[in-house]
Amino acid sequence: MNASPTTGPLLGSAPAELARRGVKLLMASYVDLHGVSKCKMVPIEHYAQMMSGSELFTGAALDGVPQDVSEEEVSAHPDPGSCLILPWDREVAWFASDLWCRGRPFEPGARNILRRQLARLEPHGWTMNLGMEAEFFVLRDTPGGGFAPRADRPHLEKPAYDAQRLLDNKPWIGELVVAMNALGWGVYSFDHEDGIGQFEIDFRYFDALTMADNFVFFRMMAHEIARRHGGFATFMPKPYAARAGSGAHFNISLADRGSGRNLFSDPADPRGCKLSRLGYQFVAGVLRHLPAICAVVAPTVNSYKRLVKQGSMSGFTWAPVFCCYGNNNRTNTIRIPLAGGRMELRAADSACNPYLGAAMVLAAGLEGIAAELDPGEPRTENMYRKTPGELAALGVTTLPRTLEEATEAFAADPLSRQVFGNDMYRTWVDYKRDEWLRYLNHISDWEMSRYLKFF
Repeated sequence: MNASPTTGPLLGSAPAELARRGVKLLMASYVDLHGVSKCKMVPIEHYAQMMSGSELFTGAALDGVPQDVSEEEVSAHPDPGSCLILPWDREVAWFASDLWCRGRPFEPGARNILRRQLARLEPHGWTMNLGMEAEFFVLRDTPGGGFAPRADRPHLEKPAYDAQRLLDNKPWIGELVVAMNALGWGVYSFDHEDGIGQFEIDFRYFDALTMADNFVFFRMMAHEIARRHGGFATFMPKPYAARAGSGAHFNISLADRGSGRNLFSDPADPRGCKLSRLGYQFVAGVLRHLPAICAVVAPTVNSYKRLVKQGSMSGFTWAPVFCCYGNNNRTNTIRIPLAGGRMELRAADSACNPYLGAAMVLAAGLEGIAAELDPGEPRTENMYRKTPGELAALGVTTLPRTLEEATEAFAADPLSRQVFGNDMYRTWVDYKRDEWLRYLNHISDWEMSRYLKFF
């Protein structure tokens, strides 16, 4: 594979350079409510028209683009700086796009929602840095519509960090890592995780808008490269009931736009987390709105099968379940890693729409800063071992247990409408309520097994 750089600023405003590199087709791409990529494609000769918004879409045909069939179409306005050449098909270049309608940015567009929150940082001279830990499964289809690990070794009870399973998957994961580094993403570690066929790839952080673009692109790229090797990538948070699920932890800090100085860093922090006063205020704002945020960063019925303290496997799940924060302690939903200088939101999973999730977290954190909130002392003990009475005495509540609980928390929190805008707020709530009802009305294998011949 050609590992020459293919990232944005070099190519975004230079169609001649794209053509020199062999690009023939261009994708004007955006996401629906779920964060799933949608696009139209044009020949490179139509670069100028595409960049001016020539590609139109009927919003009513998509989830989370709230329009009636009679309304004016939305148009994709590509961001020149987001340009990426597809590592698996170098004749195609991809552009993240903002949606417009009636000559202005479309309020319910996911990328526009994040942009509005990021604009609130500009008067302060701040920027938001975001890293996302990419966890996912790569599996293969089996006869009869089932699935299985791509490698056929016997299952280990504890497969985390297993060397042989990682080597078994080297053909596709090696290609994926080389592709990520060719894009300038700076992969620094990858491993086999605790689930069967589960992997994590850690790469460098970016400004929040670029990171959201990159995560959307990453999911598409992982799918395509896995397919080339006879498998498929799944970002379903919990495909195995008895195994760990896939998170996409948000690692967040604010920085000075001019100098790049980390505004969340304080090595002399008396609380021991190496977090600044500004960082603690941000954390406090996120804690205040955590149930509503949960609906966005853990957005599916399946997400809440991951957010349990102890499932059918032995031992704790390592998943967050409490509305609390702490130091390097992984039993808190918000963790301050050992080096300090950032907060890690551990409730986020791999199925989230990163634009919407980042927008909600940023808005909550800015509220905490504006109100000078304090999150209290960090929890340094194993929160999983606390009794309900002990948790109540500490004022520690639990995250929503189901998509229904999370959706109702989102619906009740004024911050949700402020961030999403009226149309996207109503669309999100209606869609998620309907998704929950569809789940309740589905007859599951568990019900058939338990009740068919029970009475």
